[in-house]
Amino acid sequence: MRNVVVVDPPRADPGLTRELGAFGVATVHEAIGRQGLLDRRFRPVVPGATLAGTAVTALCWPGDNLMVHAAVEQCRTGDVLVVTTASPCHDGLFGELLATSLLARGVCGLVIEAGVRDVAALTAMDFPVWATGVCAQGTVKATAGAVNVPVVVGGQLVSPGDAVVADADGVVVVARTAVGAAVAASRDRAAREEATRAALAAGELGLDRYGLRQLLDQLGVEYVPYAEYAPPGG
Repeated sequence: MRNVVVVDPPRADPGLTRELGAFGVATVHEAIGRQGLLDRRFRPVVPGATLAGTAVTALCWPGDNLMVHAAVEQCRTGDVLVVTTASPCHDGLFGELLATSLLARGVCGLVIEAGVRDVAALTAMDFPVWATGVCAQGTVKATAGAVNVPVVVGGQLVSPGDAVVADADGVVVVARTAVGAAVAASRDRAAREEATRAALAAGELGLDRYGLRQLLDQLGVEYVPYAEYAPPGG
């Protein structure tokens, strides 16, 4: 690994990134072909939080948050700090003081493949955090890593400047160069969902809306009156 801090990489369009966030993780994930979803270990630490911003990445050593501090300097308004470690780590790499620093720089929130601490304070600050755990164990500041380099987080490649959207359903990342297309696809999906929502509210069944009766028939599913059905084993 090259120990480097990359300064001012290109970022996804902030307006399009905010629009993407308004659709929510599930819609964006489906709209872009079920790609970019971080694994289910990432859960919101602050209930009800949402975020949509551009990634500043930090690669740290386990139990060492030196590069988180280096990454804070590279953050600006509308960014999301995305942190991972060179090997698995559950220690609390991030807490109230770092959140205070990020808030002062206009950062949207944090996605971290490690632990966080000071949960009560983060909640009181209403600072959005998605983490893979909570742990009071502190860290050292001793080992060089990297900032604003491509990293693999939750099984997905995250590059600096990519769009990151997070809510109660999880976290999804969209490549910087694909954000415009993702917004267009999400608009289309949201419109279709709205039409479906109205139809279902009016009493139409998903079986008919999605043409699933034909599929059931093709799969050999039979509709049998209860009186004629003999359960296996009597």
